[in-house]
Amino acid sequence: MLYRPLLLGAFLGSALVLLGCASTPSSPNRSVQVAGETFDLSSLEPTRADVVKAALAQIGTPYVYGGATPHRALDCSGLTLVAHQAAGMSIPRVSTQQQAAATPLRGHPKPGDLVFFKTGPSQYHVGIMVDEQRFVHASTSKRHVRLANLGSNYWRERYLGAGSYL
Repeated sequence: MLYRPLLLGAFLGSALVLLGCASTPSSPNRSVQVAGETFDLSSLEPTRADVVKAALAQIGTPYVYGGATPHRALDCSGLTLVAHQAAGMSIPRVSTQQQAAATPLRGHPKPGDLVFFKTGPSQYHVGIMVDEQRFVHASTSKRHVRLANLGSNYWRERYLGAGSYL
């Protein structure tokens, strides 16, 4: 009878040690390195960081109108769709639908938020903010996914606003 409490104590002690080992998660990689630059995402909420990380991973992917295939062919709204899907989210496919369905933002967009532009009489464009000034987008003029500065004259003049699904 005296051995039963000792045996139970030994069993519970072993279980706690195993649980402690099993519950020690490896810290997720919260930084992304692209073209020699490191983006620290550690201050972002996990879903927001996942969207930004997925968008940055597509830099260099060829621009193809109607493209929504990661690392092969993306257009602007295909990029935003793929980045949100990587974070487990579903958003509309087309940039104008993405803008209509997103929660409109007042003030400056945060990393992971979408930024919308009117680039022609009936042409609209979308990108994903990655830091305070830059966004990732599938560029028609440069023919690939790249970073751009929201404060540049070109983008400032065409800016329609920002929205979020986060």
